[in-house]
Amino acid sequence: MAYGFCVLIVVLFLLLPDGIMHFNTWQARIKIGRYSTVDSWENKVLKRTLKWLKHTPTIKLTDNSRLIIIDIIKGNYKRDAIQYWQEAALVLGLLPYAKHKSECNTKSSITAFFDSKIDASGNWKSAPKEIDAAILAYAFLSIEWIDPNKNKPAYDTIWVLIQDLLGEDGTVKYRKSMPDYRYVDTIGFICPFLVKYGLQFNNENAIDLAINQITAFNQYGMYPDKFIPCHTYHLKSKHAVGLFGWGRGLGWYAIGLIDAWLALPNNHSQKKILTKCVVDFSQMAAQFQNPDGSWNWIVSSKEARPDSSTTATLLWFFTNAASIESISENSKSVCNKAIHYLMKVTRRNGSIDFSQGDTKGIGVHSQEFDILPFTQGFALRSVFRLTKGL
Repeated sequence: MAYGFCVLIVVLFLLLPDGIMHFNTWQARIKIGRYSTVDSWENKVLKRTLKWLKHTPTIKLTDNSRLIIIDIIKGNYKRDAIQYWQEAALVLGLLPYAKHKSECNTKSSITAFFDSKIDASGNWKSAPKEIDAAILAYAFLSIEWIDPNKNKPAYDTIWVLIQDLLGEDGTVKYRKSMPDYRYVDTIGFICPFLVKYGLQFNNENAIDLAINQITAFNQYGMYPDKFIPCHTYHLKSKHAVGLFGWGRGLGWYAIGLIDAWLALPNNHSQKKILTKCVVDFSQMAAQFQNPDGSWNWIVSSKEARPDSSTTATLLWFFTNAASIESISENSKSVCNKAIHYLMKVTRRNGSIDFSQGDTKGIGVHSQEFDILPFTQGFALRSVFRLTKGL
């Protein structure tokens, strides 16, 4: 009897986290998407984003949804590198509200989060080891009320980290363990930071590196004459490797390109190069938007399911591309449809649902679709600019 009771307790211990997780997801999707106005939806998303900045949800490393306690014990459940881009998106999404909506207490929340990462001497409290942190550094550099010069040591750490991953071709590796591949993810991680860092601290080499990272990928990582990014390309063979048209891959390219373009002054010699990229990319991406406003996780496959992370990041891209006259009207139409799709997949507590989980490797993409703070931040960032014109 005692033995059977002990076995029961162990089984319950192993299965309880699974049950809680599945129950929470099920009940959170009841009455999903019932928002009558953009304003009511925006307010809910804003409140949820503020809560997540204080306690950012952990994004799983694996798609495993059974016996997850074993993954937790083995240390296979989470990784800091994934959390960096979740946190960065939350900060970026909240920044315009901190500037223009003081009643939200957003400014103090962002400052508290910054202080949890950077110490009084301007260094990281826990030094990042992967370039995923560059997008968080970019978010921090974008906080107007925090002196970047005082915290230059933290930003220099990211610059050194990026340089340490510089390959023989003059572009940046994603990981030291994969020296011969150049990932589309890296464009989103590093290029906005490099441009912002270069302008802030008079480092033209950083700006040149960002442009080179983008143009090299354009040359070797795009489907010929289609401007559809692949997951990665091989440095020596110059062959594209992985999926063409992976949705979040488009998102990584889009935010890396558009934020670098936004940061670069109009009189900079490289601005025209990036402007052409923005136009070419917009014309490609718009054709793959679904009638309901979403993009699928493989954008060219009608059988693939929609992905909210792709939709939110491309929404941000088109929100800003609309300032280019030749593509303005089409971009505005794309944005309007994308926002209404995201409203339909937002839970009643303000969490945007159905974002693809973390990618496991080249060609190994998650089939989990759930909440993702990264999506939340870029949706919020977009809707503020669209509705407030700021």
